[in-house]
Amino acid sequence: MHSTNKKSLLLLIISAFLMLVLVGCSGSKAQEEEPMNTGLDPNEWNNLAFKDKFPLHWESYMKNMENEKEVLPKNDPSIEPLLPIVWNGFGFAVEYNLTRGHTYAFEDQMNVRRITGNPNAVSACMSCKTTVFPAMIEEFGPERAYKLNYHDEALPWLEEFAGDDKGMMTDGKGNVAEWGHASVGCATCHDPVTMELRISLPQLTDALDRLGFDYENATQHDMRSLVCAQCHVEYYFDPLNDLQTTFPWGYGLTFEDQWEYSEYQASREGGFKGEYVSTISNTPILKAQHPEYELWSYGPHQTVSCADCHMPYQRVDGKKKISSHRWGSPLVTIEESCRTCHGDKSATYLETRVEDIQDRHKVQLLRAQDIGATAHYYVNRMITRGVDEEKIKEAQSLVREGQWFWDMPAAENSYGFHNPDGAMASFARSIDKSQEAILVATRALMAIGEDIEELERQIEITKQNVINETVSHEKHKQAINDWFPNVRDN
Repeated sequence: MHSTNKKSLLLLIISAFLMLVLVGCSGSKAQEEEPMNTGLDPNEWNNLAFKDKFPLHWESYMKNMENEKEVLPKNDPSIEPLLPIVWNGFGFAVEYNLTRGHTYAFEDQMNVRRITGNPNAVSACMSCKTTVFPAMIEEFGPERAYKLNYHDEALPWLEEFAGDDKGMMTDGKGNVAEWGHASVGCATCHDPVTMELRISLPQLTDALDRLGFDYENATQHDMRSLVCAQCHVEYYFDPLNDLQTTFPWGYGLTFEDQWEYSEYQASREGGFKGEYVSTISNTPILKAQHPEYELWSYGPHQTVSCADCHMPYQRVDGKKKISSHRWGSPLVTIEESCRTCHGDKSATYLETRVEDIQDRHKVQLLRAQDIGATAHYYVNRMITRGVDEEKIKEAQSLVREGQWFWDMPAAENSYGFHNPDGAMASFARSIDKSQEAILVATRALMAIGEDIEELERQIEITKQNVINETVSHEKHKQAINDWFPNVRDN
């Protein structure tokens, strides 16, 4: 009996202790779930405003100031040498560079020749480069915010609105981002008061509405990708909607879906036909942007979020774990980014696997680009030789399609890793369509006595002249010559 009472007392004490622990845990959990209040303005856009409130995250974010690779022109012979041909007649043929960190995104856009040399550039170009764009929409309304003249209207407004902190973004190592305080940053992805993930750019909510996606009730997992989808996507400036930045997601996210939707828009009266018309083939061209989100969405890693790989959790002060805010290749953080899931594979194996995928991707990319460039020149010869107009239009349509299915995986910044099969399928369709264009042109040209062997010789010489030009922003001039004149502006 005495022993029983002792056991009962012991159980009572243990129960009371567990109750205290549970109450303590419950109180701690309730405290943790209280919404954060940074004290910042709900419309805060300045990245520097977050520096002292989140010092560990800021230290991580500032790693974007250091380049992972040499910043070369993408038309360098070692990268994609025929870009000045396939983009001839558009600013990307003049200057297009490998990217620097996100802290430089805004100023690099301001200073690139395709903007500085284009007096008609519009403010829609800024829509995914700066945290101040929502303020621009508030100031001018969506009817004007996207179509302000970049140089004469948008930049003067920007200087007055956000110019006080120019040059203040510095990492203490000699790296200065002149417009880093207003470049893609904290407010792009976080509510400035609660720091909850949010969509701040209306082009994404518009696209998700058309897909029927309930973003208001998106999970945290979904949001860890959707915040990236505000910018890392294909887009165009819709002439039927005040040049507003628009994603071609009406039918779905695959490259094939987006092609069909883009062609539907082109068929509409006053609809978007393309970013430019080629000076070589006189073909309206859809210029792809950076469709990382779309290619990932139907690839093998679609079940993990962008942040899982590109913003892995790291211990930054020996004890506290935060999500990395250095946005770049997961291979730099392979232990945290890759081996958390692929722990049965060595870091060396995983890196080799990625490199193998990307090497095969580049082989097909360059092959599709080369055949596409050739197709442009075949159509040029059809035009200068006066081939039947219907045959020219048939070939031009094939060139347009071939270029889209090359450019989408080529513009996508994972070099095919986000979806190896999807990228390869796109290149295959590109090659098929470009070869069909060459075949249509060959038959039409042979019917009027064109020497195809001589045409091929002229094309190869012209390509080599483009490659051999040592001044990057002059290469596009070598793509036009007496054999292949400008047929768009003449």
